[in-house]
Amino acid sequence: MSTGSGADSAPAPTSTHESKTGGTFSSLKIRNYRLFATGAVISNTGTWMSRITQDWLVLSLTGSAAAVGITTALQFLPMLLFGLYGGVIADRLPKRRLLLSSQAALGLCGIALAVLTLSGAVEVWHVYLIAFLLGMVTVVDNPARQSFVSEMVGPAQLRNAVSLNSANFQSARLIGPAVAGVLITTVGSGWAFMFNGLSFIAPLVCLLMMRTSELHASVTVKRAKGQLREGLRYVSGRPELIWPIVLVGFVGTFGFNFPIFLTAFADEIFDGGAGMYSFFNILMAAGSLAGALLAARRRSSRLRMLVAAGTLFGALEIIASLSPSVWLFSLLLVPIGMIGLTTNISANTSVQMAADPEMRGRVMSLYMMVFVGGTPVGAPIVGWISDVYGARTGMAAGGAISMLAALGVGFALTRVGGLRLKVDLRPGRPHVRFVPREQLATAA
Repeated sequence: MSTGSGADSAPAPTSTHESKTGGTFSSLKIRNYRLFATGAVISNTGTWMSRITQDWLVLSLTGSAAAVGITTALQFLPMLLFGLYGGVIADRLPKRRLLLSSQAALGLCGIALAVLTLSGAVEVWHVYLIAFLLGMVTVVDNPARQSFVSEMVGPAQLRNAVSLNSANFQSARLIGPAVAGVLITTVGSGWAFMFNGLSFIAPLVCLLMMRTSELHASVTVKRAKGQLREGLRYVSGRPELIWPIVLVGFVGTFGFNFPIFLTAFADEIFDGGAGMYSFFNILMAAGSLAGALLAARRRSSRLRMLVAAGTLFGALEIIASLSPSVWLFSLLLVPIGMIGLTTNISANTSVQMAADPEMRGRVMSLYMMVFVGGTPVGAPIVGWISDVYGARTGMAAGGAISMLAALGVGFALTRVGGLRLKVDLRPGRPHVRFVPREQLATAA
């Protein structure tokens, strides 16, 4: 199938799909998106197997939660350093072509780590290096994949498709850790890495099977100077973009360090093993999947939902960090996964819907740079706190920062949007609510 620029930018034909916007799974009526989702769930399963196995391998090689944090940091450091350039590339080139290249590169990284592990030659610096290379590929893969969704489904289905992408990812998160736990304890870590590498064949085949004539018209930007600065100016001048990005930056940097939190709780607090770590991840995935499916049913993403979800997410992490028993901790992981995913989806859809098509690649690269690129800063800090002061303190600190950030963004939005707090004690009325005065009334 041709991957020429003419095919990639062809306008979509008139379709009945755009009129059928109802239903939790409405985006799956579109053939190209069905193919995309099918390939993604297979590669996502491999990715989650690899993540769980990688974290446990590093912990086994070093015995340090900080080393797990360093691995995570190296994987996301390229996004922090080069993420905005990835967005510029995604805006300049056809997204489908970029994804064919990036998905193939991700598969090769997985196979390389598998060969090192199966041969018995793997050392912790190998894991560090491959984590960094994976991060370099995702610099381009992330904004291309995020903005390609709108080309497959169009604006009418964008919100639903973004939510289903998250549901897809969380479904794989249910399967991947369970399979990884079995493989680690039976045949070893290398085969989990090998499955991950080979799993990228699926999205490559599905991308090649897409009907490019059915893609919505892509907006590509000609190469020119100042496009990076143009993207930053565009975001900085729009509060409906900048404040959700600020919030997910704090949450992603300090609150979403679950490889550190869960390995430390499984290993140090509750004296479990790889099986318990996998079990924790499965519980979080179950909650996240529920959150994604609920988000897919919603027809709008309001900023007040984002602020409320971020606040509750931080509070739940603090409560979980104080859990005296493994069962209470496990039970709390389900709502943490649900509210955390709600925070992520609310921010993602708000930003995508507010961004103009010709700027979407750069806007989403900034979003992803802040959301996952903050991990190189947060992961070593949280890992160090967990090593020195204990896992409970590390998790509580991450939750407290997330909650304070959400409250701060909520306050900023009320100021920018001209909102005021209204208290009404009459029966049958909302007792406390924000009343809009002028701009951002519909978003907040």
